[in-house]
Amino acid sequence: MAGTTTRIWYQGFTDPELHHEYFDRLQALVSEVADDGIEVECHGVVPSAKDVHGLTEFRCAGQAIRNAIEAERLGYDAFILGHFQDAGLAEIKATVDIPVIGLGEATMLYACGLGRKIGLVTIDRIFIPWHEDQIVRYGLGQRVVGVKAIDTGLEEFMRAFADDAAYAQVRERFRAQVAPLVAAGVEVVIPAGGIPMLLFARERNFAVDGAPVLSGIPLVVKLAEMAIKLRCLNGTGVSRAGGYAKPPPQALEEFLANYD
Repeated sequence: MAGTTTRIWYQGFTDPELHHEYFDRLQALVSEVADDGIEVECHGVVPSAKDVHGLTEFRCAGQAIRNAIEAERLGYDAFILGHFQDAGLAEIKATVDIPVIGLGEATMLYACGLGRKIGLVTIDRIFIPWHEDQIVRYGLGQRVVGVKAIDTGLEEFMRAFADDAAYAQVRERFRAQVAPLVAAGVEVVIPAGGIPMLLFARERNFAVDGAPVLSGIPLVVKLAEMAIKLRCLNGTGVSRAGGYAKPPPQALEEFLANYD
């Protein structure tokens, strides 16, 4: 309908106030790439996912699931889980009817159309097993063939957003991990995290030894827009035949009782 604004909820795992510089830049980027008539609103979690551990991922996933339910109830047209580890993604898809796009899943699947072999470079080596599990879960074991880490702390990334020297240092650490992946046959490289993706978004045609570095943030915005259009066009949506079957009403209410 003419004059109607389409709204997309972008869910991150950082604290909007504690890491306001990151959030401001993220909001600016998603607003820039969105089509006319599309509003993308960035949201976070409190406390932030500052501890690199599976338990923290689980805690933040609970907030993200709750927020996805709230987004649908408030009339948002799509939900983006902007956390590369995709914690809570399956549960969100199984709970809401609006389109749901996961940063990790969507970026890896799209990368398969750009090259035969994909490599990930994450921000901390503790995430390597998590990403390896993701790769298996998405059935991409023959396509995503390498995962490395640059071991750069969150505060170092935050400094790199504002300081050119800090940015150059992080970029070089990233490139040093990418080079052996490319030498081993990787053709597309993904910075495995919203923070490094946003950091490197300042560069156009960023590549290492000929391998493009794929930023997933503009990608998930465009995929969300497409998913909304397809839903309006012919009702295309997530399968309810198996793992994404919706929960019984009682199960949903019991969940919400612990996250209100």
